[in-house]
Amino acid sequence: MTQVKKIGIVGAGLVGTLMATYLAKRGYTVNIFEGRADPRKAGASGGRSINLALSNRGWLPLKEIGLEERVEKMVIPMRGRMMHDDQGFLTFQPYGREGQAINSISRGGLNEVLMDEAEKNGVKIYFEHKCVGVNFDESILYFERDGKRGKYQADVIIGADGAYSVVRRLLQRTERFNYSQYYIEHGYKELSIPAASNGGFQIEKNSLHIWPRGNYMLIALPNQDASFTCTLFFPFEGETSFASMKTDEDIRNFFETTFPDAYELMPTLLKDYHFNPTCSLVTVKCFPWAKNKTLLIGDSSHAIVPFYGQGMNSGFEDCRVLNEMLDQHDDNWEKVIPAFQVNRKPEADAISDLALQNFVEMRDLVADENFLLRKKIEAKLQDLYPQKWVPLYSMVTFKENLKYTEALSIGEKQKAIMDKVMASDNISKNWESIDFESIVNQLEA
Repeated sequence: MTQVKKIGIVGAGLVGTLMATYLAKRGYTVNIFEGRADPRKAGASGGRSINLALSNRGWLPLKEIGLEERVEKMVIPMRGRMMHDDQGFLTFQPYGREGQAINSISRGGLNEVLMDEAEKNGVKIYFEHKCVGVNFDESILYFERDGKRGKYQADVIIGADGAYSVVRRLLQRTERFNYSQYYIEHGYKELSIPAASNGGFQIEKNSLHIWPRGNYMLIALPNQDASFTCTLFFPFEGETSFASMKTDEDIRNFFETTFPDAYELMPTLLKDYHFNPTCSLVTVKCFPWAKNKTLLIGDSSHAIVPFYGQGMNSGFEDCRVLNEMLDQHDDNWEKVIPAFQVNRKPEADAISDLALQNFVEMRDLVADENFLLRKKIEAKLQDLYPQKWVPLYSMVTFKENLKYTEALSIGEKQKAIMDKVMASDNISKNWESIDFESIVNQLEA
């Protein structure tokens, strides 16, 4: 492979701009081609941006490129789940040990910070340049702007253009490219809880709020202006679904009955419900992620559902790992590209599976008495043996140097052990007196 100097990135989203900054800091000439207008000038489109949960895996790359201090001012720590039952009673479930939290952050706000940082490091972002073709043999990007075609000759092309990636779609036309997509039966709609009249938060600020209702749920994440971005995850079709709620009366009756305490705090419910789009949730898996000198990263190679809060974090981890591999192989892309996809593909599959599993937990199990007891026992195990027993969620969210595959493997072993514990006689009455040491020791058996 000839010496790589010029890199073309498709997509100026979170992953594309982070990757561009890493590469610019390494001395590469980086150009990003983005189909959208510049959101810093045009304004973000409403109703499509679920707040993001920034956790340790996402923080680490931001620290490495020097953005930790700036981003810290943008986040609100969420120390656990605040569960709301159908009577409005609350139950708090901490995410980890004392001091551990995930962080609510605006997708649009973070994207703008990353765009600014990329440009500060010499990256050029060409907005309203829609990718329409890739020559994989010669590493040429073709784009369209105002009805006119153009091209860019690169040494390496990186597709970071999201779940509906144009670069991936072009790769699908090549030989021996495996691809699958899976839509869950639920979609989502963004709603809102405004700040209180005195400018404060109407519900607990430092929590991710969940209204679990079995086959569907409502969640709310805090914003810096004291509002909450709410998301209704709801079936597209069925007796209780987006399809069945047609009139204002249907919407009001459903929310007043199903989410009574939230309904009281949502004066713009009807406007939000009608104005904001109903969006789908897709899982994308594919392989290989590369052809010649073109590589897919982030959602373009492994889009996942948002129920583990790891979509952005796993995409940021892609960028960090790729940068590490460039260090390891002295910027020899001929070695880095195949090594990267072999390394990251199993990790992407693991977090994809975990995200789908966590949807069931969030919408249903978190309100189940046996599940809550299981969590109490696991919390006790972690308190007694913090180095040996770390719950799966904490491994994924707070142990940024532990691979997703390793977390999943340990989590499966923990589940098998806990299934036996929960099957014990009178466990609900006797759980505090069980032999916790013998339970932990089973992990090493």
